[in-house]
Amino acid sequence: MIPTFRAAVGTDTGHRYTANFDVAHLDTAPLLAAVADGMGDGPGSAMAGRTTVDRLVRAARSAADVADAVTTAHREVADYGREIAGLAGCTLTALVETPDGLWLAHIGDSRAYRLRRGLLELLTVDHTIAWLGAVHGWYPFDSPQAAAARYQLTRYVGHPAQPEPDLAKLTAAPGDVYLLCTDGVAEQVPYHLMHDTLSRPTTPDAMVRTLLSAADAAGGNDNSTAIVLRAG
Repeated sequence: MIPTFRAAVGTDTGHRYTANFDVAHLDTAPLLAAVADGMGDGPGSAMAGRTTVDRLVRAARSAADVADAVTTAHREVADYGREIAGLAGCTLTALVETPDGLWLAHIGDSRAYRLRRGLLELLTVDHTIAWLGAVHGWYPFDSPQAAAARYQLTRYVGHPAQPEPDLAKLTAAPGDVYLLCTDGVAEQVPYHLMHDTLSRPTTPDAMVRTLLSAADAAGGNDNSTAIVLRAG
């Protein structure tokens, strides 16, 4: 049985961009939480994030529906990119409650974390060359090469090859705390601060505010979006 969730969502434009190209959606009955991060700062970025989240919200009733929603978004976003002769794409990370369980869907470099019994784990893999480089030791994680490779996504919505999202079935336990966030949070808020924030006996709303404030204090170099969910 899937527990009930207390949840909150928040977003911040930061200082680098004049507009926010992140998109978030949150429903708790049934649970559907999603964050998308548009690539770049043009019309293709805004269209991709909004379209992908809208398709997911309309269709997600099963794991197959989630995959189908991403496939549909792939086509629409790619078509728009050709129409404007420019970049159109986004990431997507979502938790979706369905009759057959709780599913995590992921494509790109937004992230999902879970805090359980004091351990904060990353549940997703960044679909970037930087991630491959870190895993296989191509270059130091904090090197200029790694920094450049973080912008090289191997999978995203709108990719011409229409790659499938990662899908994983989760079993939520009372007391679990989940964080879905764009890279504006993941790249700017250190792990230990994230762990301390999600461990506090406070509300999801307060946790979201703390994470976004920390991203801003770190430079606000990107749009930052976070959804925090505490399982009851």
